[in-house]
Amino acid sequence: MALFSQDALNPGVRKREVFGWAMYDFANSGYTTVVITAVFAAYFVGGVAQKAEWATFAWTLALSISYAIVMFTMPSIGAYADLRAAKKRVLALVTAGCVVATAALALAQPGSVVLAMLLIIVSNTFYNWGESLTAAFLPELARSDSLGKVSGWGWGFGYFGGMLALGICLGYVLWAQARGIPAAQFVPVTMLITAAIYGLASLATFKLLRERAVPNPQALQQGGLAASLQQIKRTFAQARRYRDFMWLLACAVFYQGGVAVAIALAAIYAESVIGFQPQETMVLIFVLNLAAAAGAFAWGYLQDRIGHKLALGSTIVGWVAVCVIAALSSTKGQFWWAASIAGLCMGSSQSAGRAMAGMFAPPRQLAEFYGLWTFAVRLSSIIGPLTYGAITWSTGGNQRLAILSTAALFVVGLFLLLKVDVQRGRAAALQAA
Repeated sequence: MALFSQDALNPGVRKREVFGWAMYDFANSGYTTVVITAVFAAYFVGGVAQKAEWATFAWTLALSISYAIVMFTMPSIGAYADLRAAKKRVLALVTAGCVVATAALALAQPGSVVLAMLLIIVSNTFYNWGESLTAAFLPELARSDSLGKVSGWGWGFGYFGGMLALGICLGYVLWAQARGIPAAQFVPVTMLITAAIYGLASLATFKLLRERAVPNPQALQQGGLAASLQQIKRTFAQARRYRDFMWLLACAVFYQGGVAVAIALAAIYAESVIGFQPQETMVLIFVLNLAAAAGAFAWGYLQDRIGHKLALGSTIVGWVAVCVIAALSSTKGQFWWAASIAGLCMGSSQSAGRAMAGMFAPPRQLAEFYGLWTFAVRLSSIIGPLTYGAITWSTGGNQRLAILSTAALFVVGLFLLLKVDVQRGRAAALQAA
C-alpha cells in the first residue's frame, strides 16, 4: 500500500485536493510557532511588559479572552457554515482577518501592553475560527477508517510550515543580533514575515479545496443566525444520543489544556527558568516542530491500526512524563529531553483528537460538531494557561510548580477518555445521517 494511498480517500476526492487542504495546516502553523510559542510570547513578557511580575499572567489572560470568544461563537459559526454550505467562504474571511492582525503585531513596542494584548486577542480569535473550519473538511476527504492517517498528513505537513516560518525568522534574528539590532526592532519584522507566509500559502487551499456541502433549504428560508441557533439547540437536546462525543469533549477540555500550556508558555519557561537565550529558544522550538511533524504523521497510521482511543491515551501518558521531566530539569540538556518528548506527543495528540472527533460527527453537521470540538478545546486553552499564569503569579514566579500542576490536567483527561466507546459513538453519527 502506497504511503499516500488513494484508498484512504472518499470517492471523488483527488490527492491534489487533500494537498490543498493540508496546505492550510502548512499556512497557519507559522502563527502558533512564531507568534504564540517561540518569538512573540517571550518578547511580550520580556520586552513589551518589561518582565513585570504580572507579565506571564497578562499573556495568558489575552489568550484566554480570545479563546472565550471562540468558545461562544464557533458552534454557531459552524452551524451557519453547514446550513449555508459556506465553510470555504467563511474560512477565507477569517484567514484574511488573522493575516492582517498578525502583521499589525509589528506595531507592538515596549510599554504598549494594551495594544499587544488587543492584537493577540484579535489575531488568535481569527486563527482559531480558521482552524476549526478547516478541520470540518476532514471527514469529507477521508474514509472513516483512514481519518487518523489523513489527519496526520495534514498536521504533519503543517509543522513544516511552522518550521519554514520559524527558520526564516531565526535567520533574520541571528542577522539582526550580529548587527546589534534590539528585539524591539527585529521582532516586528518576524511578525510581518509570519503574516506573509500565512497569506501566501493559504492561497493553495482556496484554489484546490472544494466545498462539497449542499445548502439546507431551512437556512435559505430564515435568517442564517436563527437557523444556526436552532440547529445547535437541537443538537444539545439530542446530546444523550451523542454521549461518546460529549465524553470526548470533556476529555479534550483537560488534556488539551495541558497542550495549550506547552504551546503558549514553552518559550517563556525555557528562557525564564532554564536560562535559554532567544536564539536558543527558536532552535528548540524548531526541533520541537520537527518532532511534532514526525509524531503526527507516524501516529496517524498507528491510530488507524490500533484504534483511536488507545492511540490518544498513549500520547496523554507521554504528556504526563513531559510535565514531570520539565519540572525537574535544571540544565538545558535535561530540558531538551522534555521538549523532544513534547514534540512527539504534541503532533500525535492533536491529530488524534481531530480524527476522533470526525468519527463522532454526523456527515451533515461536520462544521457544527467541529465547532463544538473547538468549544471544548478553547475552554481548555483558557483553563490550562490561565491556571499556569495564576499559579506562577501567586507563588512569586514558581513556574516549576506551575508546570508540575499541569500534569494533573492530563491525568483527568486520561480518566475521562476511558468513558468513550468509539464503536458506539460512530454508530450514533451514522444513525443521525
